[in-house]
Amino acid sequence: MDLLQVLRRHRRPVSGRELAVEMGTSLRTLYRDIAALQGMGADIEGEPGVGYVLRPGFFLPPLMLSQAEIEALMLGMRWVSAFADRPLAAASTDALSKIEAVLPKTSRHGAGAVPLRVGPPISKASADEDLTDLRDAIRHERKLAITYRDRDGRESERVIWPFAIGYFTDGRILVGWCENRGAYRHFRTDRLI
Repeated sequence: MDLLQVLRRHRRPVSGRELAVEMGTSLRTLYRDIAALQGMGADIEGEPGVGYVLRPGFFLPPLMLSQAEIEALMLGMRWVSAFADRPLAAASTDALSKIEAVLPKTSRHGAGAVPLRVGPPISKASADEDLTDLRDAIRHERKLAITYRDRDGRESERVIWPFAIGYFTDGRILVGWCENRGAYRHFRTDRLI
């Protein structure tokens, strides 16, 4: 299972020697472990001398989560539920219930009892935001034509190439290349019209 986690961290093929060093095993043991995982259905592609990569779609059994990993997931999902825009908050709640449903009974009780909490957002208005179109533009590498209102209330038309959204406790920031300014700019999402 540790080998699967190591492979999951690498997006490009990684040599057997590099994997063996990271795992703290011999190259021979690594080859045997890769063959065993392939025999269990793990979609690991590669061969000695070329490198190995774990293809998307192979999921680790959820019962392999440690207590600390469960706590991290619970805290992260609670934060997203409290501070993300409406669709992401709903997706977080749905994902959390799916995770809890597949955990073994001993871990399931612990997941609900994680003593880590997230405080309420500063602004209730941000809870109603829907940033789906912005996330889609980033995912599909599409530029956006926006109207933006600055802190003094002045509106300007912009064409931007968005590439990130920053989620903060007191609001959200869209980051992108602004064609009008010829520079990277940050745009508060509550000022997008």
